[in-house]
Amino acid sequence: MKKLSIREARQSLSHLDRLLAAEGEVTITRRGEPIARLTQINKKRLIPSHRDLRRRMFLMRKGSETVVREDRDL
Repeated sequence: MKKLSIREARQSLSHLDRLLAAEGEVTITRRGEPIARLTQINKKRLIPSHRDLRRRMFLMRKGSETVVREDRDL
């Protein structure tokens, strides 16, 4: 992780992408105190499949039609 002052960050804006590719993360400081952290954004985002979402869902003991009917009849 590389640390840059605000002045150094302004001067290196033109090649900030190369700096992030080399370092992975850059911390920007003001008077030695960290104020910001820059990281690369992954271009490829994984979209979960419906099968994976259904597999993680909590299964109800009663069917939804039974729950709705009981709530309606109260």
